[in-house]
Amino acid sequence: MARMTDHLGRPIVVVTGIGVVTSLGVGKTDNWAALTAGKSGIHPITRFPTDHLNTRISGTVDFLASSDRGASALTYELAETTAHEAIAEAGLDVANFGGPLFLASPPVELDWSERFSLYASGSEDIGPERLLAIARGLNSLDVFQTSQFGSIADRLSDSLGATGLPITLSTACASGATAIQLGVEAIRRGECDRALSIGADGSVTAEALIRFSLLSALSTQNDMPERASKPFSKDRDGFVIAEGAGALVLESLESAVGRGANVLGVLRGCGEKADDFHRTRSKPDGSPAIATVRAALQDAGMSEGEIEYVNAHGTSTPENDKMEHLSLSTVFGERIRDIPVSSNKSMIGHTLSAAGAVEAAFSLMTMREGVVPPTINYDNPDPAIDLDVVPNVKRSADISSVISNSFGFGGQNACLVLTREPV
Repeated sequence: MARMTDHLGRPIVVVTGIGVVTSLGVGKTDNWAALTAGKSGIHPITRFPTDHLNTRISGTVDFLASSDRGASALTYELAETTAHEAIAEAGLDVANFGGPLFLASPPVELDWSERFSLYASGSEDIGPERLLAIARGLNSLDVFQTSQFGSIADRLSDSLGATGLPITLSTACASGATAIQLGVEAIRRGECDRALSIGADGSVTAEALIRFSLLSALSTQNDMPERASKPFSKDRDGFVIAEGAGALVLESLESAVGRGANVLGVLRGCGEKADDFHRTRSKPDGSPAIATVRAALQDAGMSEGEIEYVNAHGTSTPENDKMEHLSLSTVFGERIRDIPVSSNKSMIGHTLSAAGAVEAAFSLMTMREGVVPPTINYDNPDPAIDLDVVPNVKRSADISSVISNSFGFGGQNACLVLTREPV
């Protein structure tokens, strides 16, 4: 019989369901086919006017019904779509999941259509007084629900039959990985037999582009959108903002075996460390990222020599890619040159709050399918970043262990260690 606890006597946490939506399509089957074919989901923005914007490209999911209804509605649809796929694959009831929900989602603000509807209402007051007067006269909860950070998780929890108080979190670009970590920890503590962890983000708006542009964080290579995201390349000039979602059904190995579920992979370890150097920049010596990877390996009870693939954070920003290389070469030493290190963001862009969950899903599929997705647009290598980035073309490989990195704006870093088989 398989051992049911890890090296610290905690329940082994496995994955029994996966759901994915990105700019490449809906569902993990279509996403995986496009990802391993080296297809890009980046395209010109058509959802809103981009006149006078420095960046006019993104990885929006315009094929979903809620794509023109604002960030809150789209984030909800993304989360619900991936949740249904993951729960169905796990062989559970999509209306009665029976475990807690951990949702990573973007900070919420009123969509422009709602702002215009408020301003068009007849109050003659100005500023906050006007908005309060209008709000008091509303006969609908729609505006309230779309402007509350926890409302998406609340509604989703009700529709899925999740248990307890749903958790909504935002740790910037590490959010999706943090949602998975919280699910792992809840199972390890014995609070539940299963948990649903989701990262979802449908927040590509004009305001978002302007804010990231002011930080000089976005690529401005608008003429060829599919070539704009180029992690680890010498001519990288910023990330490409995108939308998407990833969902994992996490379960104790004992629970999964007991009900005959198919185990898709194992969450062996989680690590997190804060970086207090700057609001957006990483500490130049990479020490918080280094400590994050080492903490994840320690939590997993594994050594550096046991890792066979790195799903890189790989944003395509000049500084972040340099820092990630520094951290990996410090942790793995000379061996890092022989470990495949590829970035899904070269094809799907940076899905922000969803990124850690989406990339964990792809990491699991890498092990299950025996294929490492490429880093596309890698035509101008950076001599200062000596990594095997699996350039441009997928690679068949027998991968049984992965680390997935997520390094967030504001100083939150997270790393997940995933394996194909239980201990």
